[in-house]
Parts: sequence; structure tokens; C-alpha cells
Amino acid sequence: MRPALIGLPHDAGSSYLRGSAAAPSAVRQALGSKASNAWSERLVQAACADTLEDAGDVDLSNAVDARARIQDVVAGFARICRPFIAIGGDHSVTYPILRGLRAGYRHVTVLQIDAHSCLHDRYDDDPHSHFSATARAMEERLAVRLVQVGIRTATAHEHEQAQRFHVEQIDMRTWADGARPSTSGLVYVSIDLDAFDPAFAPGVSHREPGGLSVREVLTIIDTIGGDLVGAEIVEFNPAQDIGGLTAGLSAKLVKELAAQFVTESD
Repeated sequence: MRPALIGLPHDAGSSYLRGSAAAPSAVRQALGSKASNAWSERLVQAACADTLEDAGDVDLSNAVDARARIQDVVAGFARICRPFIAIGGDHSVTYPILRGLRAGYRHVTVLQIDAHSCLHDRYDDDPHSHFSATARAMEERLAVRLVQVGIRTATAHEHEQAQRFHVEQIDMRTWADGARPSTSGLVYVSIDLDAFDPAFAPGVSHREPGGLSVREVLTIIDTIGGDLVGAEIVEFNPAQDIGGLTAGLSAKLVKELAAQFVTESD
């Protein structure tokens, strides 16, 4: 079944710079740019309606019910086992997405590619900050496993939270030593663009040096074990981008993820 592309223009959970609500339109522009083409590296014509249906943006103009709206839309896809690629938005969208997935799936493994673990119990006294998204999800047991790759900003509190929730972390030091993620069963992929070194993705609100390369993340995507049920690309802030680098990277990630869904279903 071809995946749907959904935009989540929401950045009310951001703790520093706002701007990621503008990401969906910027990614769509990059997908349609003449500077690129529709094909993925798997030779799937990914950025076309036959492969990827653009379902538009979720109306999140009312921030009060934004999480409920996201959950309802994702639940609609989950009930019919329809895969999707969500374009955020800040990382706080992950929690309602995972709640929505429960409408059609159980025992989902979350593969999170990120500089931050997002395991703060609260951040700036906000339990729904983007830095608390996976803490909320693990409290509700929305994931049977949480595998995190690229972590390089963990605090002592987040380390305690990771132990509490039995999170499997491959931080950048263990990545450099050769550790790699392994997944099976039903898998949901969360890509926070600050997982990349800022040289590759400057258009984020929280730049953190020492991150992953584009090729390393593409290899992770290409070698995911299990069955993908959905994916997200979050924390792109167009106002911080340089020369459209991060927009182009986001578009490439959409194409490679779409190709992964299509290849799995063949």
C-alpha cells in the first residue's frame, strides 16, 4: 500500500526557537524542485502520486487540541494499516502519533535517530515539550522497544530516565566504536534532523556538533529490520536553513522512506 504524506505544522512544543511549523510547505517545495528528481536510490519513482499520496496538512491552528487532532488522523491511517510519512513540526508530535498508532498496531518498536533522547520528565515545567516526547510515550508503554541512535546531549536526568524505561541507546561515542541498531517486528521511525551534524543539516533549532552524516542515516534506513508502519521527519526549521540544504535533505529522506515502504510491500 502506498504511503501517505502528512504535514504537521506544529511548533508549540519547542523550547527554544519557533519555526518548525513552516517545515511541511518547505519540504514539499524541495520535493517538487527542478534541482532534484522524483527517484530514490532504490530506483523507485518516490516523489509522485503513484507512490506517495500527499494527504495535505493536518489543521493544527488551534494549539489546544493539536495533540488530539494528530492522534485522530494517525489513528485513521492505523485502523486500515495505511503507512504514512509525517513532516513536522517539532518533536512533541511523536507522542500523539504513537498514541494514534495504537488504533491499529501493538508491540511497535520505535527507532529514534536524534541528538537528544527527549526523555525529560518535564522541560521548562512542560510535560509535553519536544524534549519530553519519548518520556510520555514510554510511560504509557506505547513502544515495546525504544532504540535511539545519535544521542550526544544527554543529561544525568535523561540517563536515569533511559535506565528507567530500558531504552537501548547508541550514542555517538558507541556509534564511533561500531555499534549499530537492530530492529524487528513492527517498526516506527522517528528522524529528528538535529541527529545530523550541522554541516549537513543547519536548518534546525538546536544545532549540536558531532553528529551523523547523511550517508550514515541513509544506510540505517536502508537496513531497517522488520516492517515499517510509519515514519516522521521532525525539527526542520526553515528560518535557520542555509541555501536550502536541510530542505533538500528532508526531501531526500521522504523519498528514501517512501521507497522503503513500496519495496517492502512488493
